[in-house]
Amino acid sequence: MARVKRGVTSRAKHKKVLKAVKGQWGRRKNTIRVARQAMEKAMQYAYRDRRNKKRDFKSLWIQRINAGVRSEGITYAKFINGLSKSGIKLDRKILAEIAYDNPEAFKTIVKRAQAALN
Repeated sequence: MARVKRGVTSRAKHKKVLKAVKGQWGRRKNTIRVARQAMEKAMQYAYRDRRNKKRDFKSLWIQRINAGVRSEGITYAKFINGLSKSGIKLDRKILAEIAYDNPEAFKTIVKRAQAALN
């Protein structure tokens, strides 16, 4: 059986890693050992932050809804309770969008939720 020389595969592996860390600072971008460590850490951060992004956006939506609702004289928790009692099925993303872009329509939603509470 013929002897296998590994130059092609190792070069391909190195190229893949170096492409992933392109644009980083210092030896992280051109020395394979340091680059591999940098890439692994970057991928860990990316994995973690894909989940944190969802958390951060939900928090932002809640803040926007709360701001819109408090201008109508009701708290966020009471508003969400009123929504569920009135049967309005809008998620926080859409509610935040309406509160931000179309305050008049949001006021009518708040009035419906308040009516369901009383």
